[in-house]
Amino acid sequence: MTKEKHKKKQYLHGNFAVQDVKEANLFREFFPYKHVPRIFFDNMFEIPSLPQEIWITDTTFRDGQQSRPPYTVEQIEKLFDFLHRLSGEKGLIRQTEFFLYSNKDREAVEKCLSKDYKYPEITGWIRAVKQDFDIVKKMGLKETGILTSCSDYHIFLKLKKTRSQALDDYLGIVKHALSEGIVPRCHFEDITRADYFGFVIPFAQELMNLAEEAKMPIKIRSCDTLGFGVTYPGSSLPRSVPKIISGLKRYAHYPSEWLEWHGHNDFHKVLVSATTAWYYGSSAANGTLLGFGERTGNPPIEGLLVELCGIKQIDEPIDMKAITEAAEYVSKNMGFHVPANYPFVGKDFNVTRAGIHADGILKNEEIYNIFDTEKLLGRPLRVAITDKSGTAGIARWINDYLNLKGEKAVKKTNPEILHIKKWIDEQYENNRVTSISEDEMLIQVKAHFPQFFESELEKIKQKARDASIEILSSLLGDDRIQSLNKSKMQKAMLETVEKFPFIQFVYVTDPAGKQLTDNITQPFRKSEYDKQFPAKQDFSDREWFKKPMQDGEIFTTKLFTSKIDSSLCLTVSGPIMKKSKDQILGILGMDIRFEDISKIEAYLFGHVQQ
Repeated sequence: MTKEKHKKKQYLHGNFAVQDVKEANLFREFFPYKHVPRIFFDNMFEIPSLPQEIWITDTTFRDGQQSRPPYTVEQIEKLFDFLHRLSGEKGLIRQTEFFLYSNKDREAVEKCLSKDYKYPEITGWIRAVKQDFDIVKKMGLKETGILTSCSDYHIFLKLKKTRSQALDDYLGIVKHALSEGIVPRCHFEDITRADYFGFVIPFAQELMNLAEEAKMPIKIRSCDTLGFGVTYPGSSLPRSVPKIISGLKRYAHYPSEWLEWHGHNDFHKVLVSATTAWYYGSSAANGTLLGFGERTGNPPIEGLLVELCGIKQIDEPIDMKAITEAAEYVSKNMGFHVPANYPFVGKDFNVTRAGIHADGILKNEEIYNIFDTEKLLGRPLRVAITDKSGTAGIARWINDYLNLKGEKAVKKTNPEILHIKKWIDEQYENNRVTSISEDEMLIQVKAHFPQFFESELEKIKQKARDASIEILSSLLGDDRIQSLNKSKMQKAMLETVEKFPFIQFVYVTDPAGKQLTDNITQPFRKSEYDKQFPAKQDFSDREWFKKPMQDGEIFTTKLFTSKIDSSLCLTVSGPIMKKSKDQILGILGMDIRFEDISKIEAYLFGHVQQ
């Protein structure tokens, strides 16, 4: 459709043309920069218009990764499973978007597509570049997000274009998407600082014209990039969430199911802005698991889900325990500390500390619990310890916290419970008025019931093993290692040693245990190591060689003292397999300095995953 034809299209509230301006309109009255942003009111009120159907879209694997170390493919798969469980049969979480640029990104998409889940549907995200659509097509995706920034901050200051030039470029990309049969989702970046009638609505009207001509949807994601959106009735554009959404419907005739809200939490408004967008006509609200996202993060999926169930009064079975399990997985496997007071998943979110509250809960937990957290989230209500708890209360606290049941549960008659109670009584005899904190209780429980706790040393050892296995697995998959060409192998090994300075040295043997490569180490340490461990050795009697040869699995040794510098070390080794995985070509071994564990832990959630 040509521009002339576009102009002939009549809108009920008028046609809007892009208003080209010589200088960027930065709305300095709203955003003085040297001061807190201003909120203005025009006292024009929008009427709420909740769509017949509302849903959630997810950006955990796109925006959710932009402030964190990249996720591994395994982690993406696991989080995708959690999202699927939370979606339910009706698709409360309708879609999720992925980066598509790296081999790892595409592998993750392929793994998730292979699960054949109906919800959430996998979509892409690309730059506004025509050749990027080739990636979307190759991955077999039906929809992709496209970056179409709409404020003068982006158009003038970042893209160095006029509004007309930006519009022409965006429309060209959208037309290309339509020609490829791909549904474009235009991300109206920085919409809460954009000239609404000078660019946003003209752009939206042009998109609606194209959609009607192509008989395909063109979606709009309203992106509150810096969290400037406000929800107050009568607030003014460009910051008013009600006016942004209502206007897209009124002036561009956009249907609710093509509208989506994407916000950030810079001003603590991220969840209320998203739910307000629902109320004023956007069917979709975009979020991430636990609110991960650039800077302050996006609307938390778990918060959106609870709000959606309340707004639409949904009683269908939804596996909301996946919220609890997802938080536990992220905390344990992705190095993220969930704040204790974080709603729904923080360790203290349904713990009552006030003595008077505890008394009420003992009579009926509904008095102080938000809903049946045990049934819906798998999180039973817990009560903090006071001088009124008694031995039964202390035993219950321990059993609840450690999830001890049946024969494993601690009895109130256990002598160690009496010792803890004595300490608690002493606290209150000295005029204490606050409840015993969880940290204080854990100190006591660890002291009196050490059998229930893994030692800190064991945790550190496990982290060292996990990091070592990650590094070794990556190296085993390198084509240069699988080539068994000495120079190629040594080059790959040297790159790894230089990247991870806590590696003492790396080496490869043949299936008979004969060393094939030099001992690859830091260059300044090479002569020292070569004296102690000359190459061409026979390692056929070593456990690190024999175990992988026997079972084809990665093996880690116990800690040992290095003969070179007396440091604590461990060896991790694994088989170099043929592509068909039916023949072991050799064993790759790696010695790790355990004393550099702090570096290993930092790398575990950084370089190892890249």
